[in-house]
Amino acid sequence: MLNNLLKNRNKIYWICQISGWGGFFIFNFLIYLSFGGFNWKRAVTFPYFAFVGISATHVLRVIIKKRKWIEKSPKDLFSRVFLSTFLISFIIVFIIMGINYSTGIIHRAQFSVAGFFVILFNTGILIFLWSIIYFLVHYFENYKKSEIERLVWEAAVKDFELKTLKSQLNPHFMFNALNSIRALIEENPSAAKTAITQLSNIFRYSLKIERTETVPFEEEIKTVEDYLGLEKARFEERLKYEIAYSPDVKNIEIPPMMIQTLVENGIKHGVSKLPEGGFVNVTAERARNFLILEIENSGFVADDAISHAKGYGISNTKQRLHLLYGDQASFSISNVNSHVKVKIILPAGGSNI
Repeated sequence: MLNNLLKNRNKIYWICQISGWGGFFIFNFLIYLSFGGFNWKRAVTFPYFAFVGISATHVLRVIIKKRKWIEKSPKDLFSRVFLSTFLISFIIVFIIMGINYSTGIIHRAQFSVAGFFVILFNTGILIFLWSIIYFLVHYFENYKKSEIERLVWEAAVKDFELKTLKSQLNPHFMFNALNSIRALIEENPSAAKTAITQLSNIFRYSLKIERTETVPFEEEIKTVEDYLGLEKARFEERLKYEIAYSPDVKNIEIPPMMIQTLVENGIKHGVSKLPEGGFVNVTAERARNFLILEIENSGFVADDAISHAKGYGISNTKQRLHLLYGDQASFSISNVNSHVKVKIILPAGGSNI
């Protein structure tokens, strides 16, 4: 593949060289014909000039690549281009005039210093334009390459951050679930068996999500039901919960463990701290191209947690939503009528990565 790429680049380079200098030769030859009669000795000057131009600029290209001028700073590059333009222009003019004198196209009496410098100046402009075009092509090529590398790097960083967030999430949840089961073993063995079944479902779900960034809402909500069933066995009458959603949201893709994390957060920081217990309600509906998800629980959230996204569940969810959806998703948390309300709006069409 690399060899094919190099062959194509060299092919394009030679096509540009020949067509560019060939076009220069044809243009000047046509101007020459329009201003006077045909003189074959003077006419051959143009193909000589084109051939020497191709050869000289190719040598310049070899020097540029060997000395790695592309990597130089603009200041250093300008001085090198200026000097190389003068030297190559001088060489081209010297060779062409030498050919003209040796073939008798120009006689010694026709030579003038002013004419020499005019030709040198015009040739210098031509070589300078060649250099500008050459470096601009490489500049845009390198810019495109760097943009691709940047996008690949950003995608890799996002993938790494998402995997890191999920690796933080799963142990956090599993330890809390195991603590809940441990509390049930002696008090209610039958309930403990049910809880183990529910936990095994959650383990299975947890293993599955390691291979994906989003899951259908229906799969996530089943895990939430297992979790709430497990916590219900632990808190008994102190915990009440309700899950309600419209059928058209079942297949909408959402970040895995997102709802479960927020429900767990509500129980840990809200319901469990209230002597009388409390409730957790989860509702979801679709509004055009967006999923509107609301999680409410008994308790109170401090103002600094709202403004600065403090707390594991809040910060984790906001980071994941930002990584997956960017500005298309929104997250808000507030105190409403002596309970906490979390509202999430995200695209119903999936993530951006």
